[in-house]
Amino acid sequence: MYSPAPYDARFEAHKACVLIPTYNNATTLGDVIRSVLAMTRHLIIVSDGATDATARVLEEFPELQVVAYKPNHGKGYALRKGFRYALSQGYDHAITMDSDGQHFASDLPTFLDKLDEKKDAIVIGARNLQQENMPSQNTFANKFSNFWFWVETGIKAPDTQSGFRLYPIHRIGRMRSFCNKYEFEVEVVVRSVWKGTKVEWAPIKVYYPPKGERISHFRPGADITRITILNTVLVLISFFYIHPRDFIRTMLRAEGRKAFLEKHVISRDESNAKKAASIGFGVFMGIIPIWGFQMIAALALATVMRLNKGLVIIAANISIPPMIPAIITLSFLMGKIWVGRGATDLFFSRGITLESIKLNAVQYLYGSITLAIVAGIASWLISWVLLAMLRRKAAAKAN
Repeated sequence: MYSPAPYDARFEAHKACVLIPTYNNATTLGDVIRSVLAMTRHLIIVSDGATDATARVLEEFPELQVVAYKPNHGKGYALRKGFRYALSQGYDHAITMDSDGQHFASDLPTFLDKLDEKKDAIVIGARNLQQENMPSQNTFANKFSNFWFWVETGIKAPDTQSGFRLYPIHRIGRMRSFCNKYEFEVEVVVRSVWKGTKVEWAPIKVYYPPKGERISHFRPGADITRITILNTVLVLISFFYIHPRDFIRTMLRAEGRKAFLEKHVISRDESNAKKAASIGFGVFMGIIPIWGFQMIAALALATVMRLNKGLVIIAANISIPPMIPAIITLSFLMGKIWVGRGATDLFFSRGITLESIKLNAVQYLYGSITLAIVAGIASWLISWVLLAMLRRKAAAKAN
């Protein structure tokens, strides 16, 4: 019979456990387990095909819940196995820690405090990335990961790579995943946000031993390649489906339309010229002949040019299907200016030949670029006038 640990009652109240995936970290695993057991007995260890002395270390703690299998599959696979096991034991939440000793069990109450406030949120431990012995590549990789997380979700994050996390496994524990390695921790958070799960951050301490003493199973070449491929797929999904879906949902709600208008149009944090330039640039990008890549290019360039990304994306939607026939027709009309007497009014109106295909393509290309420039400038001027009138009216009403 084991006496209860100090935080058992709080863990039980939230149906929470600590989940530690481990692979060949026998030298640090015992101390990590002891530090957690000093806080709570609700601890699950997932031995991901360990080939060192991990099994002997686990035998020292008969009170543990252990999931073990062979061969090694990767951290993502271990977390998914652990989530499923925890759900089967009646847990709704799991706090994950690494087994290499870098996380402190004394930070567990911080996650419980967050759980009191945000019951169904994912909580990620935010590290001090400037502390002693912090590997320089970790700082760069985290900034890189934070940037792509923002592109994919619209959320600015202080730390997206920390493995010290709280997961609402009753919401995400049975999510079908495509990743088994380190990239799973990126996939699960991004896809959870897409499904409406909130993400919070909590400050944590972290210990990084001197370089010669570190034990890491992260393989820079293979793992970075997988993470890069995953981010590429997630970015494409976000631009072609998630962002348009979320915008449509926002615009279908009266409160959503009002919030968008106040944030992107009426707000005084940007000048009329900048807002108008954002609209004009969005129209330009919506017409320019790079079909399939307009939204991605528009958002990337808007970020670089520090434009209002919301207005850019809205304006770029000028190329929605009902508008495409008009855009193509106007592009051909504009193209006449450059092609001259060889111009055509319709596709292949003189028969389909290699020469006619070439001529039509050149006319459309030149015409669409011209139309994009003209429409962009016109949209900028009209938007500037309307914004000036609208914001003046809003200011007068407020006064």
